[in-house]
Amino acid sequence: MPAAHRFQDSARYWRTPLLPGADLLTAEYHDHEFTPHWHDAYTIPVIVAGAEGYRYRGADYVAEAGGVPIINPGELHTGSKAVEAGWRYRVMYAPVDFIHDLASELSGKPQALPFFAPGVIRDPDLAMRLARAHRLLEAGDDALAAEAAMLDALSTLLVRYSQTQPAPSLLATDDARVAIMQERLTGDLIEPVTLADVARAAGLSPFHAARLFAQATGLPPHAWRNQVRLQRSLAPLRAGVSVTDVAAASGFTDQSHFTRHFRRMFGVPPGRWQGV
Repeated sequence: MPAAHRFQDSARYWRTPLLPGADLLTAEYHDHEFTPHWHDAYTIPVIVAGAEGYRYRGADYVAEAGGVPIINPGELHTGSKAVEAGWRYRVMYAPVDFIHDLASELSGKPQALPFFAPGVIRDPDLAMRLARAHRLLEAGDDALAAEAAMLDALSTLLVRYSQTQPAPSLLATDDARVAIMQERLTGDLIEPVTLADVARAAGLSPFHAARLFAQATGLPPHAWRNQVRLQRSLAPLRAGVSVTDVAAASGFTDQSHFTRHFRRMFGVPPGRWQGV
């Protein structure tokens, strides 16, 4: 890459029937910064050029070209440039059920939910397999080759790097009080909810409720609720519902408010998600 090159903020989300339920991303970023967020799927990126910095599980990491910075489902993380040029990457957001089933098939017996240790996987062979599979899936002109490459890449990832302990999930916390608060926050995403409402449901003071919730999820209640709203907005957007209607149904005050939060999390405006 020439020293003077600078990446642009450009992202394309797309789907393939070869990996049902998955979102795939081809993107490069320079100015964009991802605020703390999570995905319900396994986030499986391969850095193609430049370098991305991210915070995950209380530590800061840098993923350079060839790095594979896996994020487990439901885990908070950020993302921003780690070098002046920015970074380019290809990402598979692989559904939990698909990865779980593949792990069981590989072992020949039921497996616990695969878990990947924090940090950047530096394995040139794996990076090559993941990038090749992603390119073939995006090209879409040879389904047989693309599916074989995808299964090869994901199987290689699981065999070499998955662990057997279940991945912790912010959406299924064992803490009963946090679960009650989460239920109160998500029961009706349009209904205005105060911290006192959330605290009362869990039998706590507002101060203790806010502190416990942030300790368990990594986000204050209002930010966590917005993350859920954004995740739930994807399906109606994909189905062609207007951005204005989705914003209202998701509980955002107006379309600009929704668009601002959506762009921070996904790197594109919600209109770009329609028809994916």
